[in-house]
Amino acid sequence: MSLEVLTPDLGEVPVFPVTPLDVYDWKDGVLIRTPNWLGDIVLTLPAMMALRKILPEKCGIFVACPKVFEPLFQALPGLADRIVGLRDAHRFPSLFEFNCIRGLYAGAGILFNNSFRDALWMRAALVPRLYGAAARNRSWLLTRAFEFPKRRDRVLNRPHHAAKYLAMAAALGAPPWDGTLPEFRIPYSPECASDEVRRAVESEHLLAVAPGAAYGAAKRWDTASFREVCRWWIAERGGVVAVLSAKGEAELASAAVQGLPAESVIDLAGKTTLTELMRILRNAEMCVANDSGNMHLSAALGGKGVAPFGPTDPAATAPISPAWRLLFNKRECAPCFRRVCPDGSRKCLSCISADDVIAQIRLLLHA
Repeated sequence: MSLEVLTPDLGEVPVFPVTPLDVYDWKDGVLIRTPNWLGDIVLTLPAMMALRKILPEKCGIFVACPKVFEPLFQALPGLADRIVGLRDAHRFPSLFEFNCIRGLYAGAGILFNNSFRDALWMRAALVPRLYGAAARNRSWLLTRAFEFPKRRDRVLNRPHHAAKYLAMAAALGAPPWDGTLPEFRIPYSPECASDEVRRAVESEHLLAVAPGAAYGAAKRWDTASFREVCRWWIAERGGVVAVLSAKGEAELASAAVQGLPAESVIDLAGKTTLTELMRILRNAEMCVANDSGNMHLSAALGGKGVAPFGPTDPAATAPISPAWRLLFNKRECAPCFRRVCPDGSRKCLSCISADDVIAQIRLLLHA
């Protein structure tokens, strides 16, 4: 098949019977247990915005999330009223965390993940009404379990992840999402930032590149192709390139700019806090990223960008912004959702060239 250029589209939101909560049922608010991945957390934001519109006066949105992602919600003061950071999101909360959650006096809890363990401890925390997807034999713990189609390999899947979260919010009476994104208020103290971070935050014509992908090697576009895009940006746009990644992927990410003019490269791979990352992505004129948390975060911050898709599904995990373009060449084996390509060819991604990405950047710059 030929290369497809896709504009993100959430598609239809599943429809479930609506059972609104009584004003007193909310108690002091709703507790939301987020997913554990940055990209998935970003995809919950439209549902949280919709839920905000139906909360009774003086009720709040309370968030339980991995502690490392607390700064994301701290930058969204109009969305999250209280944040409980979980030091180990893959285990039961500590006694301190548990007591903090119980003390929120939430009348409802929504699990935007599929964890049985999280449903169990939310019940133990005396959250009286729990809502979430029917998954991992936890339905008996939920006040209402929502059935979604099981993911299938080698085909594009609907509904979109964000549409699933919106469907659960709508079942509680939330209005449809109006397409707007939350306003981020990102703190920044230049005097406390490194020289590299200051330069990235303040540079004009900044291209942010994110060559990593925590999920696995299979969905990482070729490093040499990233380098070609960076070389073009520097030569043709007269711009600066900032390389971004998690600490565990720093070496791989830095390889994407090897051999490029040092004065035009800011290597921040593994060197930024989440708050700094948000400031840099918001300043970027363009972003090129794999299907990753950086892609989703850039889109939520209002950025433009291009993402090559291969083993993952652009129909189900596209960013929540029409300002992005997704490149996808459907192969018989894709999307396979594997962390490592079974035959090692990575043909679903290798067929996407640097010129393909550059062509979309040109169009977006003039859109």
